[in-house]
Amino acid sequence: MYRKALSILILLIATISSQTQAQRNQFPDVLDLRTTALKPRAIEASVFSDLGAWHAYALPARANDYGSFTGPLLMDMDGKWLGNDFCKLHLTENGKQIDLSKAKAELHYYPGLLEQKLEIDGLSVLMELIFVSQREAMVRTSITDLSGNHRKVIPAYSGKTFNRGGEIEAGNGKLDMQFRKERQLFRLQFPDNKKWTIIGEDSSWFAVGPEMDLEKNGTIGWSRLEAFYPDASKAPAAASFPDFDIALAANKQRWDAYLGRYFAAAPGLDMPEKRLAVKAIVTLITNWRSASKDLLHDGVFPSVNYQGFYGVWSWDSWKQAVGLALVAPTIAQDNIRCMFDYQDSAGMVPDCIYSDRSENNLRDTKPPLAAWGVLEVYKQSRDPKFLEEMYDKLVRYHRWWYANRDHNKNGLCEFGSTDGTRIAAAWESGMDNAVRFDSAVMLQNNASAWSLNQESVDLNAYLYREKLYLSEIATFLNRKKDAARWKREATALKPLINKAFYDAANGFYYDKRMDKPGFITVDGPEGWIPLWAGICDKQQAAAVQRKISDANIFNTTIPLPTLSASHPAFDPLKGYWRGPVWLDQFNYAIDGLKQYAYNDLAKQLVNKLLQNGEGLLGNAPICENYHPLTGKGLNARNFSWSSAHLLLLLKSR
Repeated sequence: MYRKALSILILLIATISSQTQAQRNQFPDVLDLRTTALKPRAIEASVFSDLGAWHAYALPARANDYGSFTGPLLMDMDGKWLGNDFCKLHLTENGKQIDLSKAKAELHYYPGLLEQKLEIDGLSVLMELIFVSQREAMVRTSITDLSGNHRKVIPAYSGKTFNRGGEIEAGNGKLDMQFRKERQLFRLQFPDNKKWTIIGEDSSWFAVGPEMDLEKNGTIGWSRLEAFYPDASKAPAAASFPDFDIALAANKQRWDAYLGRYFAAAPGLDMPEKRLAVKAIVTLITNWRSASKDLLHDGVFPSVNYQGFYGVWSWDSWKQAVGLALVAPTIAQDNIRCMFDYQDSAGMVPDCIYSDRSENNLRDTKPPLAAWGVLEVYKQSRDPKFLEEMYDKLVRYHRWWYANRDHNKNGLCEFGSTDGTRIAAAWESGMDNAVRFDSAVMLQNNASAWSLNQESVDLNAYLYREKLYLSEIATFLNRKKDAARWKREATALKPLINKAFYDAANGFYYDKRMDKPGFITVDGPEGWIPLWAGICDKQQAAAVQRKISDANIFNTTIPLPTLSASHPAFDPLKGYWRGPVWLDQFNYAIDGLKQYAYNDLAKQLVNKLLQNGEGLLGNAPICENYHPLTGKGLNARNFSWSSAHLLLLLKSR
């Protein structure tokens, strides 16, 4: 059954791949995955995962670790390395152990594949690691004679764990590492339990295989499975081994299809830009987690390299879905579904959710970009069932804003919280510590809803654009009355936004207080969101682009910081939303400029980002944000929404 299913999958994906001629082998090492795990919770290094698995690996950085893949890194509510070289190969010939640390080594990371080639003493050792399911990675080891002699070798493995609360149980060709407190299980399994002897004790284990005949110039090989079950109760008694060649072919076809689908949508990129796009794709796939425990659909972490990001956030999900739709629309659909699984009876979608639902943050939501995400995913998938499934949920979410975040019922909304705390209201904006909120206070709307005492231009611009998205979705669903109603609402809202938030004297859009006249004149990305939303007239758009092009304000080394470079509170290193360049806001500015035909300026700004962003065109990780003056990557590495927006920026080059 397994082989038949894989054969069908290969055929289907091959059909797509043949149309695009993308080859993952053209893109080795778009990320530097060489690392040494020194502490269990030091997880900042780049890693590789696939198929939504909850464990990941890297390549060894030290010669002493040759014969092993670094890790695994185990993920659930947090991340922890099980060990540095949990499964290290040893080879013995004629009673003498071969020292693999002295081998000539080639280590590569291809999209979907880790590969390690070692040459020593007339032997070639090839180790290939792929994921074969949502819980299982498979490693094949092949040994080829290069000497022209008949030889006999005995393979063995050893491993040592950091052993933070784990218990080893070994026997019958497998080794289980139980984490009883977390209800997790990691399993190592060989295909033939009669040929492999495994002994485990405390934090160490050892396995010896059978003596193997290696014909002259011949090749021998074997495979093993390494599986991680965040919910140990879902672990099978033992795994069934797929045929590695079939699994590897399916893996290659799937990855070639990912790349081919994207490059078909983004033709004309040069090789450095293609490598950046591939880096963004592998980042998103590595951050993809399959349904587990209280996560009912697959979702995408912001980053596997930051302990605080082992969950799924709402506006992250909408952005990630738009980028992922260019690569894998089904993953993008589930990334949206997983958040709406927790939509409440009033229509609100939580800020973030976790595999343990007791940790979900229901104190706030995030800016209303869900309809944008759904529509863009539909444009790639052309799946009307998905639109039908999501439409009523999107409508309830949109209406929730006006019922719970319009304090004075004037048709303009505010950011707020469900518990009355200002910190949660700042989180709801997505711009946690933005200067524009420094003097804001809370106002109660109803028993479970509070607003900040300022109306925000970006929030209302998002709501305007969402009405148009909902109209477009309703049109696709042949709900003509709904489509017309959404357009009427958008038409009525547009002049309200321009009247309330546009400051003609400064030529920019600003938040405003509800209890006194005037604007909160802080130059930030919220002021160019009306450009993206299509709210500006020609004169307003011209004024906004002048701010964007001003080197003293937004046209910095990496352009479009989250606070004017001339503002006293500008502090990219420590400021988070007080100066760093975030690529979502960057992308919205670029899209807005293009809508109003400022194409040359848009191209100039993107070129500055690509040329000056630390490691973007190299093999460094894609960061959460960037220093606008130095180009240094800041905060979390291998960040999902940065990757998604890079895919969008490159597509529109």
